[in-house]
Amino acid sequence: MAGSREVRNKIKSVKNTQKITRAMEMVAASKMRKAQERMKKARPYGEKIRNVAAHMSRANTEYRHPFLIERDTVKRIGIVVVTSDKGLCGGLNTNVLRMALGKMKAWEGEGEQIEVCCIGNKGLGFMNRLGANVASHVIGLGDSPDLEKLIGSVKVMLDGYTQDRFDRVYIFYTRFINTMKQEPVMEQLLPLSDERLRSGEGPKGQKGSWDYIYEPEAKPVIDDIMVRYVEALIYQALTENMASEQSARMVAMKAASDNAGSVIDELTLIYNKSRQAAITKELSEIVGGAAAV
Repeated sequence: MAGSREVRNKIKSVKNTQKITRAMEMVAASKMRKAQERMKKARPYGEKIRNVAAHMSRANTEYRHPFLIERDTVKRIGIVVVTSDKGLCGGLNTNVLRMALGKMKAWEGEGEQIEVCCIGNKGLGFMNRLGANVASHVIGLGDSPDLEKLIGSVKVMLDGYTQDRFDRVYIFYTRFINTMKQEPVMEQLLPLSDERLRSGEGPKGQKGSWDYIYEPEAKPVIDDIMVRYVEALIYQALTENMASEQSARMVAMKAASDNAGSVIDELTLIYNKSRQAAITKELSEIVGGAAAV
């Protein structure tokens, strides 16, 4: 059995750790509410621009944007991986990176080339250790992501698809469901799938015949709308991932604080037993000495 001093020092160390985890839990809870509000505020814009993109994709125009054209063969794939910059958030990053790694191995087995855009420090570090071809990355977005910081790395992937460097572009991120549940998802960004556009058609998915008057012409208007739409999808995925990150960190820190409390209770019991054994030994020595006299 460890000595009383060692056990006492260990109890003190665990208590200090518990103070840190409790503080991190409260900070994550505060940031979680702000992240959820930011995510909810971004949804109306995403829904509206989805409606506009869906209508324009059905419009009767002589110009069809490259983002809407399905490629016959898929030889090159671009993926956008959204992770957090910091750790201590449970299995949030591990789950989404495991999903991305599984898909990358499957695509490489089919002879397809892969380029990666990393949003977040954890994903960038993982892809560098993996030896993946990282085409662009952005880190240090903070708690309030700015689209201007995000747009540079995203544009690399959009230009790659337009210039036929990629045949498809996917995004991996963690979708926020509730405080206790977040799930990793993979969605196809380019070409824009009918399912994604159909969600913006109407209350019952009704297809209408849309006709627009473009000034000065259709091409620059449609190009700008489609680029903004894809950027809105990526920004929405980032806000979902940040809300998931803070929720997962709050839950993880609460579990760490509870586990620290359990460890403290066990160590206190060991300390009391050790102290009791020492007292009993001293009493035995005193009684033995008195009897000998």
